[in-house]
Amino acid sequence: MLNFTPFYAALANNKLHCWLNTLPAQLADWQKQALHGDFKQWQKVIAHLPATPVSVVDVVNTVQFGAANDISEGEAERIRFLLQQLKPWRKGPFNIHGIAIDTEWRSDFKWNRLLPHISPLTGRYVLDVGCGSGYHLWRMRGAGAAFVVGIDPSQLFYTQFQAIKHFNPDTAVNLIPVGIDDMPALGQFDSVFSMGVLYHRRSPIDFLQQLKQQLRPGGELILETLVIDGDVHTVLVPGERYAKMRNVWFIPSTAALCHWLQRLGFKNPKVVDVNTTTLYEQRATSWMENESLIDFLDPTDHSKTIEGYPAPQRAVIIATA
Repeated sequence: MLNFTPFYAALANNKLHCWLNTLPAQLADWQKQALHGDFKQWQKVIAHLPATPVSVVDVVNTVQFGAANDISEGEAERIRFLLQQLKPWRKGPFNIHGIAIDTEWRSDFKWNRLLPHISPLTGRYVLDVGCGSGYHLWRMRGAGAAFVVGIDPSQLFYTQFQAIKHFNPDTAVNLIPVGIDDMPALGQFDSVFSMGVLYHRRSPIDFLQQLKQQLRPGGELILETLVIDGDVHTVLVPGERYAKMRNVWFIPSTAALCHWLQRLGFKNPKVVDVNTTTLYEQRATSWMENESLIDFLDPTDHSKTIEGYPAPQRAVIIATA
């Protein structure tokens, strides 16, 4: 059984303590489901990761735990082999004792785009909804956050986070394997991030309301999502697939998205970045060998997806609860 006791102890002593009314039962149910499939094998990988001296911890400029000369070549090969059992690695990159986990996404690019525009995270309680394997959780901690929680129900993402945290067991950085639908309206987070999730939700307005319910009054929402060009009434509802993804439901214009936020009572929504995803930011690597962005675009016209829709364009919108 997985041990969430340290996280429960942290909650009991901070402003999120009311979450303890529901979370233990939810995680007990999740663990019962997680006992199936590949999860047992992935947990064996975690159990076999060696304890190592860590001379370098850098979450300010990158996510690096340990240096190459902390360990022997044999230990490095063992760690590399174990971490590769957890492929595909999609969000990163990470550096563990000189082992570069070259993930599909250069998530540091996104972080560098949004960081200059958000409120300082120093001393803040931060929630990242749909956090994947947790790359941005570490960068939020590096930006000064006092307590960081990511939520994502994926068993693989949770295991990948465990693998990285094995080398830096910071109790202020946590990934909890639940979804936003399982969250009570805590209303206590100073900053809530949601990056790359909105377009996967069948009811985007309800999702935005769920994000708002996690924020304290005056707290900040940082929303990053796919957008299309257009006015306040423009929303793309794709057919069966968008960029080969089946679970894309609504892609609004930035004007429409700001309008949605205002209707929900958010204040001062503003678009701080719009960026077209490049083949350098999202690509296949030896750590993620499946199809990637190049396979999702029209081979003769990269301004379009393979289905003929506008190619992925992503925006960052900031608003106040």
